[in-house]
Amino acid sequence: MSVLTLRLAGPLQSWGASARFARRTTESAPTKSGVIGLLAAAAGIERGDDEALATLGALRFGVRIDQPGTRVRDFQTAHHGVTGASMPLSERFYLADAVFVAALAGETGVLTGLHAALRAPVYPPFLGRRSCPPAHPVELALHDGDSVHQALADEPWQAAPWYRRRHRREATVSLAVLREVDEGEHDADYQRDQPLSFAAEHRRHALRTVVSRTVDVPHPDAALRRAEQPRHDPFDALEASA
Repeated sequence: MSVLTLRLAGPLQSWGASARFARRTTESAPTKSGVIGLLAAAAGIERGDDEALATLGALRFGVRIDQPGTRVRDFQTAHHGVTGASMPLSERFYLADAVFVAALAGETGVLTGLHAALRAPVYPPFLGRRSCPPAHPVELALHDGDSVHQALADEPWQAAPWYRRRHRREATVSLAVLREVDEGEHDADYQRDQPLSFAAEHRRHALRTVVSRTVDVPHPDAALRRAEQPRHDPFDALEASA
């Protein structure tokens, strides 16, 4: 068993768990269906291949919020290309300047193949919508073990330098984790983002369990500041003059 970790960062992200007519919202963190869709695209899995999708859907999923970002709204207008008639007005919501670490646990062979696919993707990855490309390669590492929570606790903080400076006085930061429930946990909520089919004619999602936890991660810049501080002992001058 292994855990594959991903860094999801870009100017804009949008992770919708539901869509209602002309209003397309985003969750505050990546959805399982969105991340599985990214992996399926990288591996070249076609939309109607539900059997191949089931293998990815069986992976256990969790996400860490390294930098929550800001929610922004895009107000869109359009006209019919032939008649020129006005189309319904629409609202689309995004997360700007957000950074997340996602983790997927499962069979080592499956995750090794996905890790390789992310390095040479068949279709380019995107962060929830095709208009939201990632700012960097998304693959981080392949960990031994089967604990999503431990893999998310082990990954270094991925926030941008300008955001880390806001917490420069903290040696460690506490980051929120949203992950599927482990055995013995009973305080789960439910979210309908377990993908069953991405086929255009019958997209289907099921409910999955989600628990909210935190992990403490070292602040790399805080450690650097401590190392750079010169040693100061006021008695050094007295000893030198004695």
